[in-house]
Amino acid sequence: MERRRVGILGATGTVGQRFVQLLDRHPWFEIAWLAASDRSAGKPYRQACNWKLDTPMPSRIAEMVLQTNTPVEGADPPRTIFAALDADVARDLEPRFAAAGCAVISNSSAFRMTQDVPLVVPEVNGDHLPLLETQAVRRQSGGYIVTNPNCSAIGLVLVLKPLEQRFGIESLFVSTMQAVSGAGYPGVPSMDILGNVVPFIRNEEEKMQEEVGKLLGLYSGNSIDMLQAKVSAHCNRVAVLDGHTECVSIKLRTPASREQVLAAWESFHPLEGRGLPSAPEKPVLYNDSPDRPQPRLDVSAGNGMSTTVGRLRPCALLDWKFVLTSHNVIRGAAGAAVLNAELLARGGKLPKGAGRAS
Repeated sequence: MERRRVGILGATGTVGQRFVQLLDRHPWFEIAWLAASDRSAGKPYRQACNWKLDTPMPSRIAEMVLQTNTPVEGADPPRTIFAALDADVARDLEPRFAAAGCAVISNSSAFRMTQDVPLVVPEVNGDHLPLLETQAVRRQSGGYIVTNPNCSAIGLVLVLKPLEQRFGIESLFVSTMQAVSGAGYPGVPSMDILGNVVPFIRNEEEKMQEEVGKLLGLYSGNSIDMLQAKVSAHCNRVAVLDGHTECVSIKLRTPASREQVLAAWESFHPLEGRGLPSAPEKPVLYNDSPDRPQPRLDVSAGNGMSTTVGRLRPCALLDWKFVLTSHNVIRGAAGAAVLNAELLARGGKLPKGAGRAS
């Protein structure tokens, strides 16, 4: 695969830092352009970024000068852009980059539920990507927007996809315990979260309930037919650094035994993820220990790209209940967008011309 120059919008934030970490020495992409808010533009990355990851800031990136978060004529940003922007900022900036002919691979919630914008997890609904061809901006400039889901929805749908394929899903109840890194930095004040659970994350429950329907829906040629299942979510912030844990109860359309549910997860090896550098060998891992999964022990499964599920047992209200854990900033954010870009690259959907790496 030809290496391509890529840029990162919102490069200094929590997700932006993960983009830098994951894209440094990526076999298909090379970071060539970094952008941030006006207060950081013009500064070297090392000076503007309060680096919070457990690996050193890449030395080459540290000296790169941050540009403004806008497509300025003559600035020559790469035509593949990873966006790690707050939703309010993304609503303005992402369409402007798409109009400038860029492929915008977004982690923002701003356009996830827009009818002509693909909301994609390659192993779950990679076949939804052709939806991008219906975007008016695609016909006008060649640019487009593709999004990845909310950090709590993405780990969930990886586990749900093989069940939906085999048995169908009638209804779903999920209660989340979400890590503080999902709130960005500095995130939740320590006196609010230490020794505590905060049973409210703004718009999170609504995002989960809506996005599951789109992710597990069917692509019909120019739109998505939403999954017809009832989804109820409770979302809570807990004092965990990385890793969202979710307790799930599910009612299937076709009854299934415990062995059949486990077999569905075990045999889940979707073609869309195979051969992509960031794709885990197994997107769903079952751990049969009675006290797993746990974020401290399981968050890095599959280099942070796998969902670990456990505690499958009968549910007195629905059919089955289980617990899952996934990395909210890797699989749930930056890693998800990088995987989407790899799928787009393999399909020949990234803009051509300017943007090749040296």
